Amino acid sequence: MAHAIAADRGSPIHKLDSALAAKIAAGEVVERPASVVKELLENAIDAGATRVRVELEGGGQALIRVQDDGCGIPAGEVDLAFQRHATSKLAVLDDLFHIRTLGFRGEALPSIAAVAKVELATRAAGASHGVVVHAQGTDVTPATPRGLPYGTTVTVRDLFAAVPARLKFLKSRAGEVAAVQGVVAHYAMAYPQLRLTLYSDGRPVFSSPGSGALSDVLGALYGAEVVGRMLELCAEHRETTVRGLTSPPDLTRPSRAYQSFFVNGRWVRNRMLTAALAEAYHTHLMVGRHPICVVYLALPPALVDVNVHPAKTEVKFLYDREVFVAVRNAASAAVLATMPEPGRKLAGLDPPADGSSATEQQALDLEAPAGLPGPGPRDGTAGPAARPRSGMMPLLRVLGQASNLYIIAEGPDGVYMVDQHAAHERVLFDELMAVAPQRPIEAQFLLEPVAIELSAAQFEALDECAAALEPLGFQVEPFGTAACLVRAVPAVLSAGNPTGALHELLESRVARGGDASPAGWRERSLTTIACRSAVKAGQPLSMEEMRQLIYRLETTARPRTCPHGRPTMILLTASQLEREFGRRG
Repeated sequence: MAHAIAADRGSPIHKLDSALAAKIAAGEVVERPASVVKELLENAIDAGATRVRVELEGGGQALIRVQDDGCGIPAGEVDLAFQRHATSKLAVLDDLFHIRTLGFRGEALPSIAAVAKVELATRAAGASHGVVVHAQGTDVTPATPRGLPYGTTVTVRDLFAAVPARLKFLKSRAGEVAAVQGVVAHYAMAYPQLRLTLYSDGRPVFSSPGSGALSDVLGALYGAEVVGRMLELCAEHRETTVRGLTSPPDLTRPSRAYQSFFVNGRWVRNRMLTAALAEAYHTHLMVGRHPICVVYLALPPALVDVNVHPAKTEVKFLYDREVFVAVRNAASAAVLATMPEPGRKLAGLDPPADGSSATEQQALDLEAPAGLPGPGPRDGTAGPAARPRSGMMPLLRVLGQASNLYIIAEGPDGVYMVDQHAAHERVLFDELMAVAPQRPIEAQFLLEPVAIELSAAQFEALDECAAALEPLGFQVEPFGTAACLVRAVPAVLSAGNPTGALHELLESRVARGGDASPAGWRERSLTTIACRSAVKAGQPLSMEEMRQLIYRLETTARPRTCPHGRPTMILLTASQLEREFGRRG
């Protein structure tokens, strides 16, 4: 390495070839098909478009077409559009600190042309006809008159064909389509009045109604059930205004992919904003769960720097703390409004009128699947020492339940507090993993198929992984263009939440662009199924149910943590208890 560096330092300084320089510069703006769509969408929005149609072929590598009904480009300015640093959005230096448009750098079209074949067809408002130009690299053909509708259509073909090394970094077709769908969805959220449609290989993937209502956009993305539960955000802090929607603490996702932030109409990524949201939900969420949100921030353009990255996806705030407080306070107020008032009983926890226990009213099925260790003995003991045990925890004697959440048990070295959900999750996961990969998980067929709404990205993922769901106990088939029919679910999940589990499995597939390994996909899927099937916090258990659960936990390979890595139990040793009660100094 040292010799290579020395050799480079000895090379003469020279000016890069213009084509090579253009390809290097393009790499900062055009990373994948979604980057192209983003740049062209921003141009369409800046042009005042009310309708934008996006078409893909081959995941966007073969073809990307973006058609808008905006103001178009005057024929005399079309050739300038393909020259670097040519823009209609900046005139003097001071304009850079008062940006009110999405695009302003003047790099989009020349960067795209550097790595693909581009056709631009446009007709400006009031013009008698339109013009068409073709560009590839730095070569741009003269404008040719043509009869066209008002607006602009940009067609991009053979993306990265001239830069083969970049092709190997693209994901699968489904992964690239999902990335484009994410871009289109975010701009639909940012501009609900804009009618946006996305097609992939001729098939509709997403459609935004353009009604101006954010709820209609989210309905198209996440389904009516999610939209109906969202909480309104509304707050102001000094010069920052926060508006939007966020989910209640019991409506979450396993990643932050469903968190969207917009600053003055620009979709941005900013760690401080996600940290502010996380602080608002602190102590209200399980580890690894994240709320859904759409957050709009409005503040004077002079207080935000959008010129910190060529792709314009990152921003800096002049007063970080003020923006942080504004987002945190808005989300905190929404979350706290869902909390029960002190002293008020939660619905569903009142004792039955006939005096029977809640557990007797709703029996919990903790029976092991066929062929696996069943429940322990019914005499209240810990069970025979001959049964298979992990060796990682002692035999325990169940004493009772605390807060309908923790099982209290006694062991030879002290008192154990066992998290009933985490413990049951570990039990179910190990039992599901014990089923050989070539054997399907036991399925429970439904008397009537259930229709489940899917987001556009989930529907796209279902097209690729429907066959992979069958060994997990699901039988699912597409239903229309935004839903699926579920005919069977894993037997262990039949009394749990199969809808939530299926959504989570598809979201996991979306997040990984369809590129997950079969083994990794199976393990993550079984973790989700176990979590959704396990007994919940707040559910009362009988002594027999607690004994069975502890018995089965003792036979697992890793009884002290759940599949997510959370502890299943804590130990209060005899010496700790003696110290707390003053029996030992």
